[in-house]
Amino acid sequence: MTAPQRPRVPRRALDGVLLLDKPLGLSSNDALIRAKRLYLAKKAGHTGTLDPLATGLLPLCFGEATKFSQDLLEADKTYEATLRLGIRTTTGDAEGEAIDTRVVTCDEAAVQAAMSRFLGEITQIPPMYSALKRDGKPLYEYARAGQTVEREGRQVTILKLDLLACALPDATFRVTCTKGTYVRTLAEDIGEALGCGAHLVALRRTGVGALTLENSVTLDALSDATEAERDTWLQPVDALLSTFPAVELNEDATRRFLHGQRLKLSELSISAEAANAPRVRVYAAAGRLLGVAKPGEGVLAPERLVVTAES
Repeated sequence: MTAPQRPRVPRRALDGVLLLDKPLGLSSNDALIRAKRLYLAKKAGHTGTLDPLATGLLPLCFGEATKFSQDLLEADKTYEATLRLGIRTTTGDAEGEAIDTRVVTCDEAAVQAAMSRFLGEITQIPPMYSALKRDGKPLYEYARAGQTVEREGRQVTILKLDLLACALPDATFRVTCTKGTYVRTLAEDIGEALGCGAHLVALRRTGVGALTLENSVTLDALSDATEAERDTWLQPVDALLSTFPAVELNEDATRRFLHGQRLKLSELSISAEAANAPRVRVYAAAGRLLGVAKPGEGVLAPERLVVTAES
């Protein structure tokens, strides 16, 4: 006799953004799975991987917000990180084995001077312990097999780099950088510039685009909350689009926009900033988000639409 099947818990159609403060030791995907389960959400996705050894801001998108997660993948990121001078490791961080140990003879002024050399556009060689693929296989699989493969340098930009604390051999810094930057590699390169090598011992992401840790929540807090309390942590879908200029449409233009029609800019009440922006967020007259669009060549072209019961 087979055991009776448990009734399936119905999933919720949620739309919004959760600013999760990811804990140490958990992968981004595992964090997403736990949050999705807590919310009983039908559809969810994250906005870029944060290493298990990193903590901090991991924006999670639910429902219609997943359509705009790519914009956060492209966004600048801010981190607070601690490097340890004098030791290089196989992985560039504390998870790896030490492969080189050198005496640390520099002082705080030397650390500050070395860091200043990395401001602006730099070339990074992606680490072997990374998820980048070569011939369909992640680089970390080659590394675990003791193999090293040729990697091309990648151009990234270090927008800000500030030394926060220096208690040698450790130094803590804050960095704002473009997408694709490896903070592990930055730490290693600073160590090489100082002549003693380095590896990363702590990493915390504090910002993704315009989003910060200020309104974030931990998985533990979500687990202890009621369903109603959890829902208060969800940001609206347009939290992902706050850097885009806003355009408001009248009823007729709203109807045509939702049917995918291009609208003449001359017929809209649109600011010069919006008309010249790469993308804009578009609202109905009642303040309801309709989606994003691209202005250009005299028209406003729908790019991604938000589907709601009112659409």
